[in-house]
Amino acid sequence: MQTSARRLLAPLLVLASVLASCAGKTPPIQTPHGIASLEKATLGGVEQWILIRGDDVHNPVLLFVHGGPGSPEMPVAHEFGPELEQRFVVVHWDQRGAGKSFHAGIRADSMNVAQFISDAHELTELLRSRFHADKIYLVGHSWGSLLGILTAHQYPESYYAYVGIGQVVDMERNEAVSYQFVLDEAQNRRKPLAIANLKRIGPPPYSGMGELIVQRRYLGKFGGAVYKKPEGGGQIRKALHSPEYAPLDYLRYAAGTYYSNRRMWDEVMTYDLIRQVPSLDLPVYFFEGRHDYNTPWELVSEYYDKLDAPQGKTLIWFEDSAHSPNLEEPDRFARMMVDRVLTETYAER
Repeated sequence: MQTSARRLLAPLLVLASVLASCAGKTPPIQTPHGIASLEKATLGGVEQWILIRGDDVHNPVLLFVHGGPGSPEMPVAHEFGPELEQRFVVVHWDQRGAGKSFHAGIRADSMNVAQFISDAHELTELLRSRFHADKIYLVGHSWGSLLGILTAHQYPESYYAYVGIGQVVDMERNEAVSYQFVLDEAQNRRKPLAIANLKRIGPPPYSGMGELIVQRRYLGKFGGAVYKKPEGGGQIRKALHSPEYAPLDYLRYAAGTYYSNRRMWDEVMTYDLIRQVPSLDLPVYFFEGRHDYNTPWELVSEYYDKLDAPQGKTLIWFEDSAHSPNLEEPDRFARMMVDRVLTETYAER
């Protein structure tokens, strides 16, 4: 028994060692002033992974802040990156406790919004210094739009513009509207099992993550998360072929998503930007999917109307998208980033 166990254990240990030593790599960019780097940055005393790609290091820097909490978009960065990389130095950041940055030593008491704002600001300052940039661009998606807009509100002088994708507005109303959407869809589509499951969990607030998972499953099925494609379809398959993610990183991704949500969801639910961030002192853009019921489009439209933005505000609709225009309509997303955001807010030094 012991000899057999050792024979089985030995190759597993070798495999574990290989997986642990493989950090992934990013494809090179073959331009005279290009950059393609997958590296660690120490933010708030914690090592966190960043991906930096661009055809020219003299282009403006764009920091992309992913959703979740705990759901990095580095694995799908190449799906909406090539055109952006021609005009920006694009930085993807796996936040503390997420993806490549997840590890068992992340302190639970550091998983709070104030710490994440501090991390985002510290990373911003590192990028400004490294690329000799007066300012950078800040783009936030989903949970990243909450973190992004709070960071932009606190440090507007650091950014040329803020872009919110699937913008969080009022989390309590967000979840109530999202739940009602899936229940209405289940009833309109005559889906008795879905109706029964949704009535079983009832409307939010929820006592745990289990009920939220049920609601999000039906949100995906009914087109409120991804509009024209089945939830979890092509993008997940593409993410699994990310050159920046090694096999062990996908385990970190799964563990980090669970850990981050469990630690932060209650605090995230307390935010209402209409009340807490009524004004922003920098150019503001909202990129919103017309069919988004993850962060419901009605709330984004309301916030846009009420937001005081003396330096300008713009709401751009993506008619064939729900929650992720950057992935559902990547060509138009990149085009709007260049033709609207960059053209309107950046002056060559």
